[in-house]
Amino acid sequence: MKRVGKPVFFIVAILIVLLMVLSLTGISTTYGDKKNVYIKGGNDIRWGIDIRGGVDVTFTPPEGVDATDSQMDAAESVITTRLVSLNITDNEVYTDYDKDRIIVRFPWKEGESDFNPEKAIQELGETAMLTFREGKETDETGKPAGVTAENIILQGTDVKSASAYYNSNAATESERYGVSLELNDSGKQAFAEATARLAGNGCISIWMDDTMISYPNVNTAITDGQASISGSFTAEEAQALANKINSGALPFKLQTENYSTINPTMGLGARDVMVQAGVIAYILICIYITIIYRLPGFIACIALLGQIAGSIAAVSGFFAFVPSFTLTLPGIAGIILSIGMGVDANVITAARIKEEIRAGKSIDGAVTLGYQRAFTAILDGNLTLIIVAIILMGSFGPPESLFAKLLKPLFFMFGPSTAGEVYSFGYTLLVGAIMNFIFGVTASRLMLKSISRFKIFRKPYLYGGEK
Repeated sequence: MKRVGKPVFFIVAILIVLLMVLSLTGISTTYGDKKNVYIKGGNDIRWGIDIRGGVDVTFTPPEGVDATDSQMDAAESVITTRLVSLNITDNEVYTDYDKDRIIVRFPWKEGESDFNPEKAIQELGETAMLTFREGKETDETGKPAGVTAENIILQGTDVKSASAYYNSNAATESERYGVSLELNDSGKQAFAEATARLAGNGCISIWMDDTMISYPNVNTAITDGQASISGSFTAEEAQALANKINSGALPFKLQTENYSTINPTMGLGARDVMVQAGVIAYILICIYITIIYRLPGFIACIALLGQIAGSIAAVSGFFAFVPSFTLTLPGIAGIILSIGMGVDANVITAARIKEEIRAGKSIDGAVTLGYQRAFTAILDGNLTLIIVAIILMGSFGPPESLFAKLLKPLFFMFGPSTAGEVYSFGYTLLVGAIMNFIFGVTASRLMLKSISRFKIFRKPYLYGGEK
């Protein structure tokens, strides 16, 4: 058996404490009003709307309208563009194609005191006002001005359809993607006259409400109602532009199926209570397992601290390879529950060590056998937790997420309608299970094997034996 060196305990313990401090505080510098964040900490966690307050609304087409997938995509594009125009960039928009629903969640604005959620919801659901205008003149707020404000060439009702295309014969990769337009008879004549006048020396800008979404140059006169927009598009950008143009031709206005608002004061209060409960639970657990299991219990407390720090870091964006995650109240509950699983893993190991000591094994032998014989039970428990977490994230997660794509054939009936809170719960459970293997199994084993080499700690009583 390869022995663990005495310094290992101090190295691992210091790393855990350092991770805990950095996961809470992060590293940043401030120069005047500019803040540069190098490592994200607890203050950089993105809180869900159930904590910071916000609006949760579900939109549907009018009763009797069976919207196509492309129409739902176009409607989603309208909502996303309008949210951005309101400077609400931290939002969640999901489309449930099976049930023709669009679920939108967005938080209160910073310092907002007179926000009217009903008015905002009404604005989001209105039919998009799509216009094609001459030139691209704007005022200081970005709205159309001058010739652009006065000369409307087409409206959304004049556009029959828009679709992204791929031209394999284009000279460069960036020119291969574009958007093709088909106009209704109502718009062909006006478009032909405008393109003939602007060909070679002008552009036609495309607007959704008062937001300019594109401004292609006019190369030739277009008289047949078939136009194309090409340029430096990616496949995603071309499809996004097509969706936005189609949104102006939607034959329906979105209706509000249901909505709810959450007061930020209540949400923050609930968050603070849950965090306090978690801290109190951690302290009581540490006291209990240290009294009952002595030195292995004390080591378990340090390992649990590492697990908590790792969970916070995985949510805040501390690790460069793990993006920041929106944390909700159920997500906090998931962290607390995973800590309970971490306690369970350490208790199983400490109990095994205690049994081996009382069976007459040496300290080194008892520690080694304790971890070996406890590992199967720990593995089974955490694999079960991981499976549950994956199912929660897959069945209640955003449609574009990895687990949602993997489990869609099995959980298609759920749709994305409950994504957010439950997804956050599954994510923190998954992270907690992974951190349990890292800290509750690996780190605690290294620390206990290391500290057991010190003469002062080589007393069977410290491991559960009799005095």
